[in-house]
Amino acid sequence: MIPGAQPAHTPDRDLDLLEGRLRTKFRRRDLLRLALTHKSVANEAAAPVVDNERLEFLGDAILGAVVAATLYRAFPEASEGALTVTRARLVRGSNLAGWARELGLGDYLVLGRGEARAGGSDRDSVLAACFEALIGAIFLDRGQRAVLALLEPFVKSSLRNLAASSQSEDAKSELQRRLQSANGTLPTYRVVAIEGREHEPRFTVEVEALPGLVARGSGRTKQAAEQEAAQRVLVLWPEGDGAGGWGAR
Repeated sequence: MIPGAQPAHTPDRDLDLLEGRLRTKFRRRDLLRLALTHKSVANEAAAPVVDNERLEFLGDAILGAVVAATLYRAFPEASEGALTVTRARLVRGSNLAGWARELGLGDYLVLGRGEARAGGSDRDSVLAACFEALIGAIFLDRGQRAVLALLEPFVKSSLRNLAASSQSEDAKSELQRRLQSANGTLPTYRVVAIEGREHEPRFTVEVEALPGLVARGSGRTKQAAEQEAAQRVLVLWPEGDGAGGWGAR
């Protein structure tokens, strides 16, 4: 924290209501206030004000680990590639923003005037960042069990409509659809290695979707390796990004 700086003020009455929604009572309310403070406040303030970006960093790491552990237990037969794609879908910004809306976080955000006028309290990127910061704050204040208690219902709800196996089977079709929509071309697959015994080969396949957008996958069949390679490309190329979005990175 910057010496002499404080998180922007949120009325205690509002924090009481939010803690009720979270089913979590904070020992240090300054952490909760900090999680709700968007960087636009610090950008506009005359005096130093801390924002939630550091908590967001922490929360992002914790969220990824919790979701990964949940998927590992829920899908014991899923490949690493399938689990990676499923985790990416669960923790992408639009999904986190949806969880934030279920908690009503937009009602408690502390925003700069410009961000507030621009509708920041309902912007996916702002809500997702706040949700991650909240995870970081809960972890520091109440520990891992409190984080799990908050996240478990959200993850279980999302998994009802998202199975790792279905994502694995559909990866090649999804990649083809997305690439044709972006520039009318098809992904290119090539076998780069065949290892193992003759009756138990293991294939490694490389796929190129766009220039520089390349990934590899492996499997006991060529088709399985192609599926895993396609899954890895989908992780690198989030849905909603066109060919221009990738090239701009």
